[in-house]
Amino acid sequence: MKRRFGVSSLSCRPSELLTLPLGAACARRSSVSHDSIDPAVLDQVSQVFARARSVLFITGAGISADSGLPTYRGIGGLYDDATTEDGFEIEEALSGDMLRERPEVCWKYIHQIERACRGATWNRAHEVLAMMERRYERTCVLTQNVDGFHRRAGSQNVIEIHGDVHRLACTRCKFRNHVEDYAGLSIPPRCPDCGAIVRPQVVLFGEMLPGAAVAALEREIRRGFDLVVSIGTTSVFPYIAAPVAFARRAGGDTVEINPGTTAVSHVVAHRVRNRAAVALDAIWRRQQTAP
Repeated sequence: MKRRFGVSSLSCRPSELLTLPLGAACARRSSVSHDSIDPAVLDQVSQVFARARSVLFITGAGISADSGLPTYRGIGGLYDDATTEDGFEIEEALSGDMLRERPEVCWKYIHQIERACRGATWNRAHEVLAMMERRYERTCVLTQNVDGFHRRAGSQNVIEIHGDVHRLACTRCKFRNHVEDYAGLSIPPRCPDCGAIVRPQVVLFGEMLPGAAVAALEREIRRGFDLVVSIGTTSVFPYIAAPVAFARRAGGDTVEINPGTTAVSHVVAHRVRNRAAVALDAIWRRQQTAP
């Protein structure tokens, strides 16, 4: 068996981006078709999954695509224009500095994104990862998404490196709250205990990664994994690409599931160029029918 990879330390840089897999068309879980998957690729990748005992899944906005959640920029995005209606680029409007200086502006766009996606839920890809957690000796999901879908689908060992938009915290006191959506909130919301601005517990543009999440990721990396799977992420951040590179150098198995080419496409041993829900469902079904 190939040896697990492990590192003594993981260098995590300050985040320059809040990964918001949120958009205008918020669909329920969709049916999946496997017609476009290359049978040879499916055979190879299924064998890789079958021989692993521990797996690290790294997910990005692409895994929520089948929930109807495109990114805020790009084709079909909420903010394709150069600036928002308030004259700011969306990256500036959704920054830590804006939240401190003009919380009403920052919260306006946080609220717009949340409202556009209200009612969306996890899809087959999230469901398969939750089921795989029970199949292997150990799994971990490292996600950049703030939608909370992995936990809702049933995954237990999840590192939400950019936070969860449903968790709220006072900017002054220890008040904390969890909400299903923002329907009952005044915008910007204020703390019921001290009256200060309340914020979502997510990493806004220009902010540091949460220390607890970074520490959890470092612990998992030190333990090592037989298999690292990158799913629906461009892997542009060092702390997202590094585990894939570490695993490859250590001789571990690596798989990328993404219809496009990313920063780790040249690193991984196996590529599945399909949507996350399609690919993961096919791999799961193959595992169930394997002798």
